[in-house]
Amino acid sequence: MASLFGRRATEPRPPGADLLPPEPVAAYGHDVLPPGPAAVHGQDVQPPEPVAAYGPDVLPPGPVAAQPRHAKDPQPPASRTADRTDPWRPVVVGRPVADFPAAPPTGLSYRPDTLCDGWSTPALHLRLASVRGYQHRYDGRPREDDAAAAYHPETGTVAFAVADGVSDARQPHVGSQLACRSAVDELLSQLTASGVHNTDWSRLLTTVHWQLVEQARRILHRPDADVLATEELLATTLVAGTATPTPQGVEVAVVSVGDSGVWQLKGGRIHRLVGGKDSTADGLVSSTVSPLPRIPQHFRPQTFYLDPGSVVLVGTDGFGDPVGDGEGDVARLFVRELREPVSPLRFAHLLDFSRETFDDDRTLVALWNTGHGSEVRPA
Repeated sequence: MASLFGRRATEPRPPGADLLPPEPVAAYGHDVLPPGPAAVHGQDVQPPEPVAAYGPDVLPPGPVAAQPRHAKDPQPPASRTADRTDPWRPVVVGRPVADFPAAPPTGLSYRPDTLCDGWSTPALHLRLASVRGYQHRYDGRPREDDAAAAYHPETGTVAFAVADGVSDARQPHVGSQLACRSAVDELLSQLTASGVHNTDWSRLLTTVHWQLVEQARRILHRPDADVLATEELLATTLVAGTATPTPQGVEVAVVSVGDSGVWQLKGGRIHRLVGGKDSTADGLVSSTVSPLPRIPQHFRPQTFYLDPGSVVLVGTDGFGDPVGDGEGDVARLFVRELREPVSPLRFAHLLDFSRETFDDDRTLVALWNTGHGSEVRPA
């Protein structure tokens, strides 16, 4: 994950209006906080009233495998014997990461190494996966990425969110999970209330902002915990959006905070559409982010149509960094394999590819147009 605190020396906090917090809500992960006033990047908040495997498989012969970055031991554990014909070995792209037994993640709650999901609506096929990176498997850290998706049958809309907890934060996995679930809940709530898919993006980001702040106050037992304290505990990126069948086709609308992004697989290439990482003037890729709970002063939701034969890919930098400009070996792997929907397990398996130096958590949501998007919008 990109560095959170690397930006503080170069990016001052602009002033902003004070905010009043929402009413307290039930425990994290269930109810969504009522929207408060619009949050502004860098602002302080007024305190509220107190609230009550990588696994057993041996990689195929090839060059000496690379170690995860910052590995604690200069030599990897000995490879374990496994069936070389096992189809579930990680897909090797170029020079692989070394084979080693994954360490169990630390923490008080269950956090699976890998999750995947998949289903179809009349207009869309969806696949979702989030896998723990090789570095976190080696270090015994939990997966810090997360994702969520849900279907709104009255409008035919699929709501989705992807988040990458910032590694410099103390509990980034909690922040990413809460951001995804509260974002999807808020999108569904707006769809139900209005019956249309015109999202109030400011309200969406404000809702996620307050969910993170309130969760930090509960964890820290500090009713006065502010944006800075929340950032140090739960900082996370977020991409959230909707895909809705319309008479013109499937309309996709997204907003991004941080360096997670949106790509499109079209014409045999992967093109970046929203977010992701930008190169600096010297050609290097920036590793700093400005994550939630801070809300940018200026954010730009984007809307486009998902044509039949193309795929929308919503992911964290663990996917975006190795894909790069869409021309490399990793990009070609996904272009070849995702022309058509694959099974959820296969989708997660592809995301767990092994390539040296790329050892971050990876999360990806993919959407395919079934070709019936203009025919299935509910009346």
